[in-house]
Amino acid sequence: MKLIIQPGAGSTDVVDAINSAAKTIEIVIFRFDRREIEAALKAAAARGVFVHALVTYRNRGGEKSLRKLEMRLLEAGVTVARTSDDLLRYHDKFMIKDRQEFFLLSFNFTAIDIDHSRSFALVSDDPRIVREAGHLFEADCTRQPFTPQTDSLVVSPVNARRRLADFIEGAREELLIYDPKVSDPQMIRLLKQQSAKGVKLRVIGRMGKAGSGLAVQKLPMRLHCRAMVRDGVDVFIGSQSLREEELDKRREVGLIVSDAAIAESLRATFDTDWNSAADKTAPDPVEDHLASSKKFKKAVKALVKDLPPLSDVVKEAVQQAAESPGNTLSSNEVRETVKEAVKEAVKEGIKEAVKDAVEETEPIG
Repeated sequence: MKLIIQPGAGSTDVVDAINSAAKTIEIVIFRFDRREIEAALKAAAARGVFVHALVTYRNRGGEKSLRKLEMRLLEAGVTVARTSDDLLRYHDKFMIKDRQEFFLLSFNFTAIDIDHSRSFALVSDDPRIVREAGHLFEADCTRQPFTPQTDSLVVSPVNARRRLADFIEGAREELLIYDPKVSDPQMIRLLKQQSAKGVKLRVIGRMGKAGSGLAVQKLPMRLHCRAMVRDGVDVFIGSQSLREEELDKRREVGLIVSDAAIAESLRATFDTDWNSAADKTAPDPVEDHLASSKKFKKAVKALVKDLPPLSDVVKEAVQQAAESPGNTLSSNEVRETVKEAVKEAVKEGIKEAVKDAVEETEPIG
């Protein structure tokens, strides 16, 4: 088992694995702009390695670049498949070498993620994990249902909610979390319960309003990882945040392992980041990019395209109002609840859309 820490590790491990592949490379792509990784994939195909790329059917603002990438890979002899459109988004990213080594990434194959963001990856040669990842790859390539055979692989929307809830509830002394935005009500309740029981809980990232009172710090550098360390032994790294959308409506993939050395390395990085977050001076790169009207317009255009149906937002808001203490509803209460729900949906959507627009316009590294 190996932990890859970004920024710092770069793309060396991924490129070396592709270059040393003897039979197969299977790779899942959400965003991609790394020329050296593309060159390694093409070279592998040229020397007879069966290279199979599964490319997401869409991402915000990046469909054109994905389709161009597909054509370049096809021309080089790479077999290309496209994910289904049955889920809100296919956001996972991983790679399997020779069905012997599994790279679970929380970062994309992009310059901004690899060179300028805090992110992680796990590399495992455990036969059970590699076999399970292979089954998932095959299922998503052929657009078939996937049924997990091991709890090590955390797959949204199949088993992620249960496995991550169990992970949180299993903490006895300490729980460290990297997450761009924790907002799922069930997960926040569990975190608060654990904190109340005396578990030392710290979060680097952002927390929904319901989590007020929990220890949270915002990292000065860009954060693009979802990771947890439990009691100095157990580690989760993946692509899913503790958000309802990423647990229940998208394809996200993570890995849970018990490895004291990996946990200690991740904990040391967390402590360094926590201390720097407490004394942060660097500007938020997303907020900084809001000054660019071109990127902002692109973000808003993507947001309008991807906002959930208004009826879903209203339905959920009315349900929340109906379940409020007292069980009485006035027209004013419903109006205010719906207004706040729509406002929050738009606010969160703009933030995420701007982030994606920023990523898409970063220069190729």
